[in-house]
Amino acid sequence: MGDRFRRRFLDVLCSIYLYNEHRGYTAIDRMLTAIRSSWPDDQALIGLVERHRADERKHYLMFRRWFERRGVMPLDLDRAFGHIDRFVEIMFGSPIDDLPPELIGRDDLFERLCRIISLTEKRGHRQVEDLLRNAAVRDDSTLTKIFRVIEQDEPSHWAPYDGWLRDHGRRPPNWWEHLVDGFVHGELLAFKLPLLFLTPGLARRTAWPDQDEDACPPDTTLRAA
Repeated sequence: MGDRFRRRFLDVLCSIYLYNEHRGYTAIDRMLTAIRSSWPDDQALIGLVERHRADERKHYLMFRRWFERRGVMPLDLDRAFGHIDRFVEIMFGSPIDDLPPELIGRDDLFERLCRIISLTEKRGHRQVEDLLRNAAVRDDSTLTKIFRVIEQDEPSHWAPYDGWLRDHGRRPPNWWEHLVDGFVHGELLAFKLPLLFLTPGLARRTAWPDQDEDACPPDTTLRAA
């Protein structure tokens, strides 16, 4: 694979991942607010979701370090490139940021959200397995380490949501939800990613998406990976 092609592919791929990992943990913050309000005594669920949030933040920081070491900022992407954004908009008819915590905390809506997150995380795990077989990813030892960490973390991410559905006697995802998940993934993989790859001069971020959050920890994440 030509070096220029490989660098462009990884630039686009990691920009998408960085956006989605940041989107993931900030969306989980809204869920945690709803869970603590609606099920304050379910400390097991709260702990598992907090762990999920911590992992998403960790993954985001790994991609941020990857870009920092390359000396470039990621491409400036919006929610059109977010899997969970598109999935929620289709299933709820509203962006996730417009869903107030008191609605997320309703049993019927939380049930739906659990299925969406479970499908998204399982899809993400399969995607990481595919990427670890990709020549461009394998040629980048740091990126390979990042995806190995994500591969190990992912199974624990859908567990709390599958567990809530099971413990409350709710159904698993149906054919329609699987279909929407496949559509969102296919749209990103077959249309949006190639469009980014082939479009020259795309704007890059001028600041990190977490710039207004707590200061980033020392650069130890990748070494730990």
